[in-house]
Amino acid sequence: MQRIDTDVVIVGAGAAGLTAATELVKAGRDVVVLEARDRVGGRLWTGDVDGAMLEIGGQWVSPDQDALIETLDELGLETYPRYRDGVNVYIGPGGELKKFEGDIFPVPPATEQEIVTLIEKLDALVAEIDPEEPWAHPQAKDLDEISFARWLETQTDDDEARENVGMFIAGAMLTKPAHAFSALQALLMAASAGSFSNLVDADFILDRRVVGGLQLVPLGLAERLGDRVRLGQPVRTLRWSIEPTDGADGASAVVAVTDELEVHARQAILAIPPVLVNRISYEPPLPRRQHQLHQHLSMGFVIKVHAVYDTPFWREQGLSGTAFSPWELVHEAYDNSNHGDPRGTLVGFVADEAADGVFQLSAEERKAAILESMSHYYGEQAKHPVVYYESDWGSEEWTRGAYAASFDMGGLARYGADLRTPVGPIRFACSDMAGKGYQHVDGAIRMGRLVAAQILEAEPVEATAR
Repeated sequence: MQRIDTDVVIVGAGAAGLTAATELVKAGRDVVVLEARDRVGGRLWTGDVDGAMLEIGGQWVSPDQDALIETLDELGLETYPRYRDGVNVYIGPGGELKKFEGDIFPVPPATEQEIVTLIEKLDALVAEIDPEEPWAHPQAKDLDEISFARWLETQTDDDEARENVGMFIAGAMLTKPAHAFSALQALLMAASAGSFSNLVDADFILDRRVVGGLQLVPLGLAERLGDRVRLGQPVRTLRWSIEPTDGADGASAVVAVTDELEVHARQAILAIPPVLVNRISYEPPLPRRQHQLHQHLSMGFVIKVHAVYDTPFWREQGLSGTAFSPWELVHEAYDNSNHGDPRGTLVGFVADEAADGVFQLSAEERKAAILESMSHYYGEQAKHPVVYYESDWGSEEWTRGAYAASFDMGGLARYGADLRTPVGPIRFACSDMAGKGYQHVDGAIRMGRLVAAQILEAEPVEATAR
């Protein structure tokens, strides 16, 4: 087994791990990044499927994502706006299709007022929430002990209003049923975007895309790091101690062991989703608190559906491609055509319990059911794509869900403050732990910068000179 000595070993070559590595290298540190997959990027993945470029993972950039935008500029990457000309489509509880413009769905006036009132109430609560410390809110415990679905029921008896407001958190973001997570978790999701109003504004939250795909961010960072990044190296064991124990200069406090390598370092960063932390064996075991908190976190479940057509036919109908319905199998969909591509691409989402249901079908039956739902928005032509692909992150061994991990009822107030707490020489960083930018690549970059700064502050560079 090959031994490598370094200053910091980083587990995970997603945006968080590669950002941390970049910042540490800029400051003169030696780093080694160990990635289990045969590619970099984690939940950012741009693939070629039957000749079509598809962003299998995350893809959008919103104007408040300063850390991501700075990184795009640093790497020289260009963006382009999501197509949104034309009218949007909404399907109500009775199956009636309505076209609309603006943010509020075409619902009865009383329901529209209820939706506006709910958004105003949520915005007021979100304004009181620090996304870095949502558990510090005076009512955090109470808000964390009531499900978001139940909270909505306490605010209005209008079912259509509740379903529409709930969809933006449950289906569109946390990808769990609204009864499965707390009101506090919902408020954190909204606070991470600046407000609930931002979260429900598709023109804001899904503003732009990167020419060539968002995976170009981790690919660009990895290229600069060169052979510091080792692919196909899942970490099996992490041996650690609070005090340095061994090493070429007697300074190692942590050893990361893969099937081929032993990486000895002063510090370690676990830049992986929290649900993967327990895939590693620790010697000695992690503290009890870590074991507890990780039992209260789970990933959401969503299928991202890509359908490519010879032309963007919906534009000829005056449609923007944006479509919503809490009552449809595909609860939201958008024009996802690539920059400079004459073909048209639609992207749709099937989340939480609906995704459970379609995975009980055969692949052909599932495809037919999903395309049938999309045809309710766009017409018969939607049933006949030239390329069709389902991004199923729940089956990815090194992710196990999407888009991010969230706490069960009561878990955020109880364990949230411990999520980023270092354990000896081990630090944690990923988008699942971010405040601002939670579950987005912007949050991953912020977390990578944060842990790198903490390491640099804790150990001046002269202390690590080899």
